Amino acid sequence: MNDKPTRLGRGLAALIGDMATIEGARVTESGGVKRLPVEMIIANRSNPRRSFDADQLEELTNSIREKGVMQPLLVRPSEDPNIFELIAGERRWRASQKAGLHDVPVIVRDVDDKEALELAIIENVQRADLNPLEEAMGYGQLIEQFDYTQQDLAQVIGKSRSHVANTLRLLKLPEDVRGMVASGTLTAGHARTLITADDPAQLARQIVSGGLSVREAEALSQQRDVAGKRKATEPSASRDADTVALERRLSDALGLSVSLAHSERGGKLEIRYKTLEQLDGICARLTGYPN
Repeated sequence: MNDKPTRLGRGLAALIGDMATIEGARVTESGGVKRLPVEMIIANRSNPRRSFDADQLEELTNSIREKGVMQPLLVRPSEDPNIFELIAGERRWRASQKAGLHDVPVIVRDVDDKEALELAIIENVQRADLNPLEEAMGYGQLIEQFDYTQQDLAQVIGKSRSHVANTLRLLKLPEDVRGMVASGTLTAGHARTLITADDPAQLARQIVSGGLSVREAEALSQQRDVAGKRKATEPSASRDADTVALERRLSDALGLSVSLAHSERGGKLEIRYKTLEQLDGICARLTGYPN
């Protein structure tokens, strides 16, 4: 893992610059770019991009039919010597098939699964082809399968750590809200205001129906949190006054919403935060070390 920043920090252009040699009579080469029959290419099993807009695909098909494929696809060899797997460029590949092309320009990279996924995400992020949820799922895949840290991802993708962390937080949303983000009904900025909400789906529908801005969505979410906090801190038969008072003291000290559930067997202390800066502040207080 220690070699990733050195190997991947050069950018996509450098990564795809070293061409692999392809053996085979059906492959032609011109000016360092190979041409490969479309039937010899298969889709990327781990492509972070899941959705392809039909209208945009049709527009690209028409463009390719008139002018051809202007940018080479990025592929890698498979176990079958006559088959190559896409790393990046699936939309161009799909449109080329719809346009009736027999072959397409390609660049071949002999890389493993990990680097293939890295390259797919980098290419899509640089071209802004991924919706926020697809980007989050790609980051999550690198973390889950290849033990990346958020800092590793930030350096590989060329984004800030806070961007990576905020994008990954979208995966915590309920499935119906994630679907709204994937479809573009809800922006990533709107969605992030819902992550700590008690009922994010209901708030999401309210944001969409009301056409709220991100700032208005944040205000709405905070109003709900304050109302919920007041309700939670109201003394009841199951909550003694000492517990409620301690919650208020902790909330005042941290400037965050705090809830305390206590019983004879133990209890649970919950501190709710909305931003990475708030989380960093909590960590600094708990560890005694500055950020």
